[in-house]
Amino acid sequence: MWSNYYHGSNIYPNIYGTYQYPTCPKQPYYDYNTSYPQDTTDYWNRQRPIRGQATWTTGGQVTKCGIPWSKNEFMTVAVSENSPYKCGQTLKIRNLTSPGQREIIVTIVDTVAGYPANKINLHRNAFMALGANPSMGVINVEIIPSPELEKEKWGKYLLEVIGTAYPSYQVTDFHFIRKTHVSPTQTKETYEYIVHSGQDNIRIQGNVVYNPNTDRVISIDFKEMEHFERYDNLYF
Repeated sequence: MWSNYYHGSNIYPNIYGTYQYPTCPKQPYYDYNTSYPQDTTDYWNRQRPIRGQATWTTGGQVTKCGIPWSKNEFMTVAVSENSPYKCGQTLKIRNLTSPGQREIIVTIVDTVAGYPANKINLHRNAFMALGANPSMGVINVEIIPSPELEKEKWGKYLLEVIGTAYPSYQVTDFHFIRKTHVSPTQTKETYEYIVHSGQDNIRIQGNVVYNPNTDRVISIDFKEMEHFERYDNLYF
């Protein structure tokens, strides 16, 4: 068991990236002549998990969101222009095609013209992290919005820090633990994450201390709580 600690008074949370790119033609995507189930607008608006399909891409230098495909170790995705999801939003994707239904958390970095609302285009690394062989081309998935993480911006900030600290692992789940008001100028928030690589899964607890008046990060620390071989949603 070990821990990492970051400290600084002038660190600002960079949640959605500050990348500026000139406009250029859209990057090519892999397309497949298959049919996809459609969902009603009301169903989307309730932000419930929906089923659809996923293809993959190697991405490109320019995205419509101004966020690079390399963000969070390429755990990124493009969504339909007709979907309700927004640039920088976090989604959980579950692979329904393979046994075990592996899950990953991805960030929206681009959009795709012509895709139905429940079809997504994952970066190749994210597609493979779901246990899918790129030769499959398309897989059935469940798309799960992450309103808890979207609501907790510091949880999303920690997600990016942990993703950088564990480059060979994918973050597969998260959970808000508590918020503590340490003083008028210090607030502490605690989160737990599950990261996965091969047969190894690690539960990590992270803390971020920030000034609620200025939104400046004061300190970040996280530590491994346990290793386990089998991922189980019951952990949360």
